[in-house]
Amino acid sequence: MQNRGLIKFFAIIFALVCLYQLSFTFVASSVVSDAKAFAKGDTTKELRYLDSIGKEEVYPVFGFTYNKVREQQINKGLDLEGGLNVILQISVKDVLKGLANNSKNPAFNKALADAKANQQGNQDYIDAFFEAANAGKVKLAAADVFGNRNLDEIIKFDMTNKQVEPIIKQKVQESVESAFKVLRERIDKFGVTQPNIQLLGNSGRILVELPGAKDVDRIKKLLQSTAQLEFWETYKIEEVGQYLMSVEDALKKTEVAVKEAPVKTSGIDSLLTDKADTTAASKNSPFLGKMLAPGQQGAPHIGTFATKDTAAINGYLKRADIKALLPSNLANIRFAWGKTNAKTPDVTDLYALKGTRDNVAPLSGGVIVDARDTFDQLGKPAVSMQMNGNGSKKWEQITGAVSQQGNAIAIVLDNIVYSAPGVSKGAITGGQSEISGNFTIEETKDLANILRAGKLPAAAEIVQSEVVGPSLGQEAIDNGMLSFVIGFALVLLWMVVYYGKTGFYANLALLVNILFIFGTLASFGAVLTLPGIAGIVLTIGMAVDANVIIFERAKEELDNGKSVQEATDYAFTWKGAMSSIIDANVTTAITAIILLVFGTGPIQGFATTLLIGIFTSVITAVFVTRMFLDWSLSRNEKLAYSTSLTKTWFKNINIDFLGKKKIAYAVSGILIALSIFSLATKGLNQGVDFVGGRTYQVRFDKAVSAPEVAADLVAVFGSAEAKIYGDNNQLKITTKYKIDQEGEGVDKEVNQKLYEGLKKYLPADLTYDKFANLYEGKQIGILSSAKVTGTISKDIKTNSLWAVLGSLFVVFVYLMISFRKWQFGLAAVVAVAHDVIIVLGIFSFFYTILPFNMEIDQAFIAAILTVIGYSLNDTVIVFDRVREYLDYNSSPDFKGLVNKALNTTLSRTINTSATTLVVLVAIFIFGGETIRGFVFAILVGILVGTYSSLFIATPIMQDTIGDKEGRKMAEFKKED
Repeated sequence: MQNRGLIKFFAIIFALVCLYQLSFTFVASSVVSDAKAFAKGDTTKELRYLDSIGKEEVYPVFGFTYNKVREQQINKGLDLEGGLNVILQISVKDVLKGLANNSKNPAFNKALADAKANQQGNQDYIDAFFEAANAGKVKLAAADVFGNRNLDEIIKFDMTNKQVEPIIKQKVQESVESAFKVLRERIDKFGVTQPNIQLLGNSGRILVELPGAKDVDRIKKLLQSTAQLEFWETYKIEEVGQYLMSVEDALKKTEVAVKEAPVKTSGIDSLLTDKADTTAASKNSPFLGKMLAPGQQGAPHIGTFATKDTAAINGYLKRADIKALLPSNLANIRFAWGKTNAKTPDVTDLYALKGTRDNVAPLSGGVIVDARDTFDQLGKPAVSMQMNGNGSKKWEQITGAVSQQGNAIAIVLDNIVYSAPGVSKGAITGGQSEISGNFTIEETKDLANILRAGKLPAAAEIVQSEVVGPSLGQEAIDNGMLSFVIGFALVLLWMVVYYGKTGFYANLALLVNILFIFGTLASFGAVLTLPGIAGIVLTIGMAVDANVIIFERAKEELDNGKSVQEATDYAFTWKGAMSSIIDANVTTAITAIILLVFGTGPIQGFATTLLIGIFTSVITAVFVTRMFLDWSLSRNEKLAYSTSLTKTWFKNINIDFLGKKKIAYAVSGILIALSIFSLATKGLNQGVDFVGGRTYQVRFDKAVSAPEVAADLVAVFGSAEAKIYGDNNQLKITTKYKIDQEGEGVDKEVNQKLYEGLKKYLPADLTYDKFANLYEGKQIGILSSAKVTGTISKDIKTNSLWAVLGSLFVVFVYLMISFRKWQFGLAAVVAVAHDVIIVLGIFSFFYTILPFNMEIDQAFIAAILTVIGYSLNDTVIVFDRVREYLDYNSSPDFKGLVNKALNTTLSRTINTSATTLVVLVAIFIFGGETIRGFVFAILVGILVGTYSSLFIATPIMQDTIGDKEGRKMAEFKKED
C-alpha cells in the first residue's frame, strides 16, 4: 500500500506540474488575443504592442513578465501558426575559395567544379572536394592553394593532403558557425516573435523557422544577402569611351546586328570625336545599340540599359577576346550594375569600377562598426555608417583622391551599385559615410540591420523552404481540433459501451493522459504541428491498447475462477499484461525514434508527440488506471470488465487461423505481385521532397480548370503541373523552373512569373504583393509554398530509405533478443515488409483515381513508419501469448498452441484496431486536405497490418520454427 501511495503522490504532482506548464500557454494566448484586438489586423502594430509589454507583468500569480510567459508556452509549428521555414546551405565552395585566397590554380578550381558534379547522396561537399583534389593530384599545402599567407602559420608546405584536410574542415566549420551567428543577429533584429535557428550537423546547412512571418520576399532577401559591402572609385565615361567603341567594333564581326530604332550614341561620339555621326553606329550596333542612353560627361555611370539586356551585356564583357582589348590603364576595371528603381524596374545603369593593383575594392565593409537607417538631405531614406580607425584613415585617403580627380565613389553591396556620390569638398574625415539611393524605408532598415550584424562568410542559398499563410494555419488548427474532439469522443463512448464501469475509469485515465501529453510538450519546449496533433489523436487510439490488454487479461482470469481483486492484481503483473505492453510499446517507440532522427520539421513534431504519447500512455494505463480501479474495489463496487451487451463477445472462439494460411499466402502473393507491377509500370506520385521542385497551394475567388491553368503555366515555366487540391477553387501547382539556380532574387522572380501566369484567373485588384506575401485573413493567392532543391531531395530520399530499413533491422534484433528465437524477428519483419509493399502499391495504383493528394513525401514516410510500429505492436501481442503458453507448456501441439494464442488475443486485436480506425477516420474526414493523404496511408496500413498479424506473421513464425522444433521449445520450457 505504501508503494501505491507513493505512486498516487507522484501522479498528482506530475498532473499539477503539467497544469502549471500549460498555464503559460493560456496566459500567452490571452495576451496575443488582446494584441490582435488592439492592432485590428495590422501585423506591425501587433508586434510593436507585444514588444512594448515584453517586460510587463502579465502573470501576477507568479510575477512573470510576458517575455517569460512566451518562452514557456507550447509553440505552434509553421503549419499551425503560419510563417516561413527555410534551410540555408552555406556555400562550402565559396569558403574554400576564400581560404585559398581565390587561387587561380587550374587544378584546384577543377577540383572545386568536379566536387559538385561528383557529389554522391549524403556526401558533404568538402569530402567530395578532397576526393577530387586527390584524384587531380592537387597539393593542398601549396602556396597557391591553402599554404598562402593567410594560413601559413598552421599549414606548412611539407604537409601531406591528409594532414591538411582536418585543418580545412575545421576552418570550414568555423565559417559555417560564423554564418550561423550572423544570421541569428539579423533575425533577432528583424522583429519576428519566437524565431528558431539551428545548425544541422556538419552539413553546412542552417535551419531557420520564423513563425508568424508575413513579408516572404523581404525575409528571403535578408537571409541570403551576403552583405559584401565595398567602396570603389568609378571611371568617367570619357575614360572608358574608346574601349567601349573597340568593344562595339569587335562585336560587329561576331554578333547579329541590332535592327531596332536609331541608337542614342551621340553622347559617346561627342566625347571621342569633334563630329558626332550616329548614323553608322545605328545601322549595326550589337553593344551600344542596347544602350538606351549614355552617361553624361562626368556622370558616375557609363550608360543606361534595359534590365532584360543585362545578361547579354555581361556575356559580352566576360568574353576573353573582349577582355583582351582592355588597354593597360584599364587593366583593373570591373563592371557592375546599379540598383533598379521601384518606379522604373525595367532599366538600370552600368558602372565601370576602378580596382586596386589586385583588382579588388580599395575599402571593404569590414571597417563598418555601426549603421543606422536615416534620411538624407532631400528627406529620402538612407543608411548612415560609422567606420573604425583604420577605415576612417583609408576613407579619408580615397575621398581626398576622388575629390581631386572629379570621379565618384561607388557604394557596392553584393556586386550591386547602390549609389555613387561625388566628393566635391575635399577628403572626408571621421569615417562617417552615407548610402543613399532608390530605397524604401523597409530596405534601409534591413540594410542597416545587415551591416550591423556583419556579412556572411560565403553565399547562403535557400535549398529547402516552406511558407504557410496564417489563414491556412488557422484552418489547420480548426480542422485538427475538430478531428481531435470527434475521435476522442468516439473512443470514450466505445470504452464505456464495451467495458462498462472499468471503461469509464480507463476514460478518466485517458483524460489524464491528454493532460500529461500537453504538459510534457510544454515542459520540453516542443513544437506542436498538424502531424503532431495527428500523432496525439493516434496516441489516443493506441493508448486504449494498453488498457484493453489489461482488461482482456483480467476477463480471462475472471473466467478462470479468480475474484475481481485477484484478476485485477494478476492483470497488472509482468506475467499478466505488462510484458505484452512493454514489448508492443518498445517496438513502436523504436520506429518513432528513427523517425525523430531522420525526419525534419513537422515530421519531427509527429515523432515527438508519438514518443511522448507512448510514454504517458504506459504510465497512465499501468498506474493511473490502477489507482482508479483500486479506489473502486476499496469501495466494494462491482467490476466486471464487460457489460451485459458485450459479456459474451469473442467467447469460445476457435478459428483455425493456421489452417487458412495457404489462402492467406495466395491472397498476399497476388496483392504483392499487383503492387510490384504497378510500382514498376506506373510508379509513385513523388512529391518535391523526393524529386525536387517548387510547389504552391493557390486559392482563387472562383472555380478554375486545372488543365487550363497548367497549360498557361507551361507557357511561362516550360514545365508545370496543376491539380485540384481540396475544393475546385484551390490548386496545387508544381514546377522545377530554376530549382537549382542560386541567388536571392530567383525565388521572387519565380513568384512573379507565377503571378503573371495566373493573372487572368485572379481578381483584377489583386496586386503581386497581396498574391505572394502573407497577411492575416488572406483567402486569395499563395496560401503556402515549398521549395526543395535537387541536392536536398536526394538527401531526403536517402534518409527516408535508411529510416525504413533501419527500423526493420533494429526491430528484428530487439525481437530476436526478447524472444530468444530469430524466427520471431524474421516473421515480424517479413509481415511488416508485406504491409509496406501493399501500401505503396495502393498509393501507386490509386493516386490518379482518388480525389485527394497521394504524394510520396516525408509525411508519407512518417505514415509508413507508423504502420510499421502499429503492425509490430499487433504482432508482438500474439507472440507474447505464444511465449506465455510455452512457459506454461499448455499444449504439446505447437500449431494448436499458436492457434490458441491467436484466438485468445482476437478480442484485443479487434478492439484496438477498431478504436484506432475510428480515430483515424475522424482525422481523415475532418482533419483537412493537407493531412488527408498522410492519414489515408496509416488507415490502409492498419487494416493491412491487422490482417498480416493474424494471417502472415504468425503463420510464418510457425512455419520457420516447425512443429518439431516447437515441441522441443515446449519441453525446454517445461524443464526450466
